[in-house]
Amino acid sequence: MINGKDAYYIAGHTGMVGSAIVQNYNKWGDICIGKTHEQLELTNFNAVCEFFSHYNFDYVIVAAARVGGIKDNDTYPAEYLMNNISIAYNIIRSAYTHKIKKLLYLGSSCIYPRDCPQPIKEEYLLTGPLESSNQWYAMAKIAAIKMCQAYRKQYGCNYITAMPCNLYGVGDTHDLERSHVIPALIKRFHLAKKNKSPFVECWGTGNAIREFLYVDDLARAVSLVMDVYNENEPINIGSEEEISIKNLADIIKNVVG
Repeated sequence: MINGKDAYYIAGHTGMVGSAIVQNYNKWGDICIGKTHEQLELTNFNAVCEFFSHYNFDYVIVAAARVGGIKDNDTYPAEYLMNNISIAYNIIRSAYTHKIKKLLYLGSSCIYPRDCPQPIKEEYLLTGPLESSNQWYAMAKIAAIKMCQAYRKQYGCNYITAMPCNLYGVGDTHDLERSHVIPALIKRFHLAKKNKSPFVECWGTGNAIREFLYVDDLARAVSLVMDVYNENEPINIGSEEEISIKNLADIIKNVVG
């Protein structure tokens, strides 16, 4: 605790997810600690361990990761695999060493098999092949889940994992090389309108179904999970509303004009 208040280390606090989590906790007067990439290299174990030794925080929420869209995943598979495994290990190990009360690791719905039955249930993890386009990122996330479970089993640590569905919101990247589907489509349609292009190219058939969640809703869910969930198995966080990519593109097209 710091000054009598609960203190949280939010790894990735400047990202879309991390910043929403910080804002949500700040509303209740909790103290959130974060370091930028320039201030703390999370792939460096010694740096992470030293950082933990300098702050008296009680809880850790891991929202830090190398993230991006299909193209970026396919172009940099080694970085997606190794960087995300390193981030997870360094934080989880340091949390154990410094006796953190509770840790939440945020995963991704891409950990589930490519042809997963719908709706996706937590027990479907590791029951089939992953989507090939982001398998490296998914494998790193799965490894982090297993790390949390291993530390819980061997050392009794209260480390939990949650899997959000596809996220969107303030702070997302609109870089077409790295963005996810919603910001990518927004930018594509915006540029088409600006440049008076006759059409917008959207990848795939448009038939794929996705579930989306606004990032502020995730932040509120994170607070709830930290308060009440203490189980070994991952827990899914979603909106329970699905939409096809084609219908999503039509909505964005109409909003952009």
